Amino acid sequence: MKIISLYSLFIFSAVVGSCHKESANNPEPPPPSSFAFNSLKIDGVFKGFTYFNVSKQPVIKLNFQAKLSQTSIASSVSIRDNAGVSVPYITSFENQDSTLIIKPSISLNFITKYVVDVSTALQSVGGGALQSAISVTLTTAIDSTDKFTRVTDDALLTLIQKQTFKYFWDFGHPTSGMARERNTSGDVVTTGGTGFGIMSMLVGIERGFIARADGLSRISTITSFLKNNCTRYHGAFSHWINGSSGATIPFGTKDDGADVVETAYLMEGLLCARQYFNRTDATETNLRTDINTLWNAVEWNWFRQNNQNVLYWHWSPVYNWDMNMPIHGWDEALITYVLAASSPNYSIPKVVYDNGWANNGAIKNGNTYYGYTLPLGPPNGGPLFFEHYSFVCINPNHLTDAYADYQTQTINHSKINYSYCVDNPLTYNGYSSECWGLTASDDNISGYSAHAPGNDLGIISPTAAISSLPYTPTESMNALRFFYYKLGDKIWGNYGFTDAFNLTNIWFANSYLAIDQGPEIVMIENYRTGLLWNLFMSCPEVKTGMKNLGFQSSNL
Repeated sequence: MKIISLYSLFIFSAVVGSCHKESANNPEPPPPSSFAFNSLKIDGVFKGFTYFNVSKQPVIKLNFQAKLSQTSIASSVSIRDNAGVSVPYITSFENQDSTLIIKPSISLNFITKYVVDVSTALQSVGGGALQSAISVTLTTAIDSTDKFTRVTDDALLTLIQKQTFKYFWDFGHPTSGMARERNTSGDVVTTGGTGFGIMSMLVGIERGFIARADGLSRISTITSFLKNNCTRYHGAFSHWINGSSGATIPFGTKDDGADVVETAYLMEGLLCARQYFNRTDATETNLRTDINTLWNAVEWNWFRQNNQNVLYWHWSPVYNWDMNMPIHGWDEALITYVLAASSPNYSIPKVVYDNGWANNGAIKNGNTYYGYTLPLGPPNGGPLFFEHYSFVCINPNHLTDAYADYQTQTINHSKINYSYCVDNPLTYNGYSSECWGLTASDDNISGYSAHAPGNDLGIISPTAAISSLPYTPTESMNALRFFYYKLGDKIWGNYGFTDAFNLTNIWFANSYLAIDQGPEIVMIENYRTGLLWNLFMSCPEVKTGMKNLGFQSSNL
């Protein structure tokens, strides 16, 4: 037994030894080496992994450390648009097959985002895998061709006014005649937007879009509805109203009563209408009487909240002053203090303006931005609606008080906003001397925001530049032409220009908002004829009230 065991052991050792010698002489081949990406060029240029203003048939060159397996391309490379739709492409190779050249086999769409993906399924001829996936974002350029036939600037301004007017006329609420908050609002009408809408109807009459009698009838319907159907809170109206019933629709949990700023926007429109319809016939006389009834009933001094030297924005029949929002300048609410000082029955003294609105002088800025000195407000001026909502009716030209020259304020704020967009410090796509304007509007980032140099999300709002036409006529006209002729296929619709767009993330709103459409048509008219400025500044109460606040102007 021992002899057999030793023999077996000898045989086993010989076999094992033979195997080891064989393995050493014929080793297993090593696994294929992975390889890395080297460089990228789009149409001959390297700009990282995000590209704008790309041609419709770009040449995409990707260089790698290894010679590529051509058969692995189809399963590892893709081009897709934002909707995930694949784009067909052709390929070729350079540098001994280490450079992959990709060309879409069809023309890409203008102003569209595409993503080129290369996955780790890409292989070298030796069977190695790409170490890390690659993703390149391409955004194609704007179509530079005109979308509509060129007309004179004067004809273009009329066209924009006429189309925008349709928001307030064709889309006005069928029962109340008031302006819907936005094009999806149903029965929700807006107090401030209705004030802008009333002014738009006066423009419509002057421009021949509607007959005087038709405009008078619609504004009479609105006024009657406000007087007889709507709930008033110490004479003021809520922000939102049901256009069928007149019931208050809460703007927020505690914002279920008076909004004195929205009421001010409504009243400025009504006062313009009162001055416009100045004939002695019964219909126009009755309209003026109804407007005076509404205007004289607003208890502006009530909103001092127990006689403080400041006005408060909200009051609720349920929550009283819980929102506790004092109206301090500089913002869109100057008109509130002007009307409060002008009230025949419930006026405020100058101390409320000085301590409340002007915040004892803290309203002043005085710094220079992009070469323009800004009299009032936050750094770089804030959103441009600060210079629109009150100044659709207050004429800022040659208007001064203890705190500012308002012609300088409105012009310089607008030019700062323009210059900021041209400078484009956050490098958003599309900003230029023809594509500018930051103000409150819808967006695809947060839903809605007060866009401004200090809150720049890449959103251009047409109302910003268009409504600044009286302040920056050259810059605004350039923007207006660009919006219409170059982007008209994207942002021009049933009621004029849609609310906003984003050329970085490629988004175009399909919404229209009353508070953005109204200033466009009205400020274009103020630029052309001064219609609303002349009407409002002709109100005897306004002349008295503004003088009492310390304003000086040839219009007073």
